[in-house]
Amino acid sequence: MFDLTTASVAFCLVTAAFFLGLWIYYDRRDHARFEAERRKTIFHCIRCDHVYPGRGKLHESLCPECGQKNGRLRF
Repeated sequence: MFDLTTASVAFCLVTAAFFLGLWIYYDRRDHARFEAERRKTIFHCIRCDHVYPGRGKLHESLCPECGQKNGRLRF
């Protein structure tokens, strides 16, 4: 049905496609995790001196410790 050369080439192509698929899957998964972590905004409470994260591009957030509304830190 197939000669040895055709079977070897087919096997190599299937193996390469499998590893390429794994590479793309893990690259997208890691990129999504990194982006979610990178999108955090850091806040510093002026009342209780607590530093805490917030999600997204928030400009103000309530402190989880004392409830004070604080602006985000800018670097």
